[in-house]
Amino acid sequence: MLKPVPIARVRPGMWFHRLGGSGYHHAFVKRGFLLEERDIAALAEGGVDELIIDTAQGLDVEAEPPAAAAPPAAAARPPAAPLQPRYTIDEEMQNARHICLDAKSKVMALFNDARLGRAVQFDSVLPMVDAINASVGRHPDALLSVARLKSHDEYTYLHSVAVCALMVALARRLGLSESEVRDAGAAGMLHDLGKAVMPIDVLNKPGALTDDEFRVMKSHPERGFAMLKAAGGVPDCALDVALHHHEKFDGTGYPHKLEGDAIPLMSRMGAVCDVYDAITSNRPYKKAWGPAESLQRMVGWKGHFDDLVLKAFIRSIGIYPVGALVRLESERLAVVLEQGEGSLLAPRVRVFFNARKREPVFIKDLDLAASDCGDRIVGLESPDKWNFPSLDKLWLAQ
Repeated sequence: MLKPVPIARVRPGMWFHRLGGSGYHHAFVKRGFLLEERDIAALAEGGVDELIIDTAQGLDVEAEPPAAAAPPAAAARPPAAPLQPRYTIDEEMQNARHICLDAKSKVMALFNDARLGRAVQFDSVLPMVDAINASVGRHPDALLSVARLKSHDEYTYLHSVAVCALMVALARRLGLSESEVRDAGAAGMLHDLGKAVMPIDVLNKPGALTDDEFRVMKSHPERGFAMLKAAGGVPDCALDVALHHHEKFDGTGYPHKLEGDAIPLMSRMGAVCDVYDAITSNRPYKKAWGPAESLQRMVGWKGHFDDLVLKAFIRSIGIYPVGALVRLESERLAVVLEQGEGSLLAPRVRVFFNARKREPVFIKDLDLAASDCGDRIVGLESPDKWNFPSLDKLWLAQ
């Protein structure tokens, strides 16, 4: 739906269709893109007083409730301002590794307790969530990237850590309160607890599941919900995510085939974070897809996710996430090291290969947002196509 919006009410995440009224601005003659802070600032400085936005492709105007009304739904809030990292990614990467190792051991203990029928101690999860939240606050790219790297045998445990971190980043992007961000992280950490009581041979099966095995696996949301409910003291949103993170926005998910806004917001967030980490991780039965390729595929799965939540998620991790292989206009290949502060399209990258000559080049880091850079991303590339089996080593060496 096209809608005129005064420039004072324009927010990042809205989809620019065209200028409103009879205004003109030389930097915005193109149409159809997601607005960022710097775009809005440039428009305002250029004297533009109205835009036409497309609410089918971006955020709508935030409602202005009466004084006594409840605040608008979290999914309709504008994204929070981009985090200003207090650490460089190089500094935070080492912290992130330690946090992941510590959290993995604690999640293993949590799952083992669940297998033995011991009650889950919700308070024991919160220090892990706080450490992950703090790391994401210092530099969001570091822990999100480290948590994505996991071997087959540690997937179940590090998946919980990764989804916790992704939920924290997404909650921040959606502008949720600090207490809601903490609850989102806890929900991510506990969302798959029901897998603790799944048969090990089914959980770790290297091939496709039979219909009976899949039926067993589909019971894990309800099993996890029951364990968390019995433990007591678990926030309702964490119970919702455990039960509903496999629901789909079009009503074809499980266990209850909920549709649209009947799925709680945190569960819609959990669905996105759970799927992204699953498809970007190596599994016994499937090789991981690259981070940018995974986002492209998720956008194409119409009806699976809440579009507004998915768009906010993409903004939280970047159009070109850390580790993505990209082709530059200079015909060089590079791996993404860090998101750019000013634009999702201009991250910091590490150049290492000449695509035209098909030969390595001296490794060089480029900030594509720098005014003197003179290069830009023109497309994504597949590491498999280029036979780069150790691509992760390039961006991990920061």
